[in-house]
Amino acid sequence: MVDESEQVKTAKTPEPVGVPVPDPRVPEGALSPGQKRRIPPKMRSARVALAHDWLVSARGGEFVLDRFAALVKERYASAGIYTLFANKKPILAHINEHERITSRLNLIPGAKGKLRRWLLPLYPGAVEALGEKLEKAHKKNKIDLLLSTSSGLIKGLAAPEGVPHLCYCHAPARYLWSITGEYTGGGSGGAMRGIGFKLFGEKLRNWDRTTATNVTRFLANSTHTAREIERCFSRDSEVLYPPVRTRYFTPDPNVQREEFWLVVTALEPYKRTELAIEAAMLEGKKLMIAGTGTRQAALRRFAIKTGRRLKKAGIGKGRHKLVNFLGRVDDETLRKLYRRARLLVFPQIEDFGIVAVEAQACGCPVVARRAGGALDTVLEGRSGCFFNEPTAETLRQAAKRCPTGVSDQCRASAARFSEGTFDRAAERIVRQTLSM
Repeated sequence: MVDESEQVKTAKTPEPVGVPVPDPRVPEGALSPGQKRRIPPKMRSARVALAHDWLVSARGGEFVLDRFAALVKERYASAGIYTLFANKKPILAHINEHERITSRLNLIPGAKGKLRRWLLPLYPGAVEALGEKLEKAHKKNKIDLLLSTSSGLIKGLAAPEGVPHLCYCHAPARYLWSITGEYTGGGSGGAMRGIGFKLFGEKLRNWDRTTATNVTRFLANSTHTAREIERCFSRDSEVLYPPVRTRYFTPDPNVQREEFWLVVTALEPYKRTELAIEAAMLEGKKLMIAGTGTRQAALRRFAIKTGRRLKKAGIGKGRHKLVNFLGRVDDETLRKLYRRARLLVFPQIEDFGIVAVEAQACGCPVVARRAGGALDTVLEGRSGCFFNEPTAETLRQAAKRCPTGVSDQCRASAARFSEGTFDRAAERIVRQTLSM
């Protein structure tokens, strides 16, 4: 049986966990008979309110929320999902089963799209108003737990008096606390955002720091995030790694590995895709880039410009043709890419980085920046290797050191982050918090 203590750690013990081996007799995400017996009948009727920053697409944060939504639907009574913005489109199966309670900002035309980024100064008031809605719902039908998943300001939601607030934090809001510069660069839009952060940034940070007291118990998605929670909010947290679909992302012994490098990411400034492009062109390796984003056109131009520079230096001719932009790919195509690639390049600093675990689950080693969540997910010399400085040359040298023939070790590394391991640990934590 999986020892759930392997999946949950305090922020004060950031060493990587061991590699638990899931019990093949236990279905993914299922509770053992012993765990089921330990849930008191009264607790099974507890009402749980969920909260999430916004519900407009399905990305990593929404997959975590979906697992919590499944847990609440199966074990408890749902009091809905409180969120700043939500459209009427289906998100993920278990999220779709819960009522969505939105803020007043959701009524603004265009707020469910790109406009929501420009409404940031209004978020605190909207979160506080959502808290009033939650209080009214509690008075009508008692709520026993508020469970939020947040990488923004929804963690500031106030639970009714006497109701514990369990917050799964993907990161303190990055645009306020860590990479503000990445949001204020890039043309007139970035300049406008820069003005906004100068006017409202400190006020928003103060609100975010103050409302951290609304959280009874913090969970962090990595030891990196745990340190950020301590830095930004002066709060301790426990590490509960997010769930990864390790039963879908698997190796295929019948598929031969090829020599191309792979990047799977949103094409945004902080993802540092240009490092992977330049390193691959220097090494003369084909690079496949899966993903879209605001930097796609700029990265194409960067590849062409770099190719010209390398040609002038006598390093190679036409090397920009090695870079292939695939756009957004579906899960089946992505799995095939993971199974075929020589390595995954992971040049950015992520709070966790599910992509790096998906690649390892398919037997693909990872070349990662020695920082952030990769320190938890990549085992150097066994499932990949690190580079220290954010330069194309250091990345290139790391790629040369990246181990080969390590599919089994990659798979064992990824097994630490399975959905079943997450579900069992999450169930235990929710029960503990309900008993507080």
